Amino acid sequence: MNGQRIGYIRVSSFDQNPERQLDQVPLDKVFTDKASGKDTKRPELEALLSFVREGDTVDVHSMDRLARNLDDLRSLVQQLTKRGIRIDFIKEHLMFTGEDSPMANLMLSVMGAFAEFERALIRERQREGIELAKKRGAYRGRKKSLNSEQINEMKLRIADGQQKTQVARDFGISRETLYQYLRLSES
Repeated sequence: MNGQRIGYIRVSSFDQNPERQLDQVPLDKVFTDKASGKDTKRPELEALLSFVREGDTVDVHSMDRLARNLDDLRSLVQQLTKRGIRIDFIKEHLMFTGEDSPMANLMLSVMGAFAEFERALIRERQREGIELAKKRGAYRGRKKSLNSEQINEMKLRIADGQQKTQVARDFGISRETLYQYLRLSES
């Protein structure tokens, strides 16, 4: 392979440290997304897919950093390898070139299935923990984005005919959050 080595890094939140993922891998270019893996529209992943060329190698810390489910993982790996791009998963010590054997395809499926299963277990434990905390009265949910003064101002602006999209943007909330505040005030 005589192409470039391209790194793809994804962290789920802005306070996570992306540097640990590929810190020992020499790379020509790195694309870093700060987004949930369930989001299929990740701007840096899309930029990477547009940037890489035949002969390049894409290095990813682990399979769960590239995709959160097996179908997505297979699709991305096939999309890259069909274009003559090698993909290396550092943590799993797996490499895919498009000239993969049945064993390599099996490993991709098995490892991807384990990653998906692990994520499902984490979500289940999280749900159970939240339920237990609610029963103890220790779980209050997410802190409200707006205080009562801001909610009243928001309602007045909407009553005056201002566009809800602009009001939401001015308060730094999504339109859905705005609608939730409006529904809460109606009940």
